[in-house]
Amino acid sequence: MHLALYKPLLLNAEKKYKHLSDQDLLAEYRQQRNKDALGFLLQRYTLLLLGVCMKYLKHEEEARDAVQQVFSKTIVEIDKYHVEHFKSWLYTIARNHCFMQLRNKMYPLPEDAIEKEGNSMQQEIFDETLGRIKEKEKLLEYLEDAMQHLQTNQRECLSLFYLEKLSYRQIGEKTSLSLLQIKSFIQNGKRNMRLMIEKKMKENAS
Repeated sequence: MHLALYKPLLLNAEKKYKHLSDQDLLAEYRQQRNKDALGFLLQRYTLLLLGVCMKYLKHEEEARDAVQQVFSKTIVEIDKYHVEHFKSWLYTIARNHCFMQLRNKMYPLPEDAIEKEGNSMQQEIFDETLGRIKEKEKLLEYLEDAMQHLQTNQRECLSLFYLEKLSYRQIGEKTSLSLLQIKSFIQNGKRNMRLMIEKKMKENAS
């Protein structure tokens, strides 16, 4: 099953699956072998995965490749486990994949070829880097959740503008929206996301 990154969800698919929980979509896939349901479920968390991979790998193309690899691994592994919390399970797959990518970069030599002190120092740097990244992961979760609660036009315009990097004119050609509508959806979408994220942060801080 091929999943194109950054592609906005089709309206008919969204109407069909949006109201379903992660567990409902998993059940739909397992019972009916409905790949569309699984595809929708994966696309639900594309933005979160891309953000996590970008924070770890620091390179857009590597992050895109990582998300695709996570999707592929998920499709292979999903039937092997009884997944109760899909988002956490998917996030763990993505994080572990990025960890392996980072370790391969930081430790290109076999372990027995690395001096013990040097290895320890590299591990400290690695752990410190991961610590800083983890502080931002909660914000990414808030961002993903807020994105899912936007109106369809707001989410679509934000995805096309920030993820696909299309201009207002290109978005208009793709959606048949006017430039004024596009500007309004992007501005209102950003404002609504900010308000939802601020509310979530206050709730968790109390």
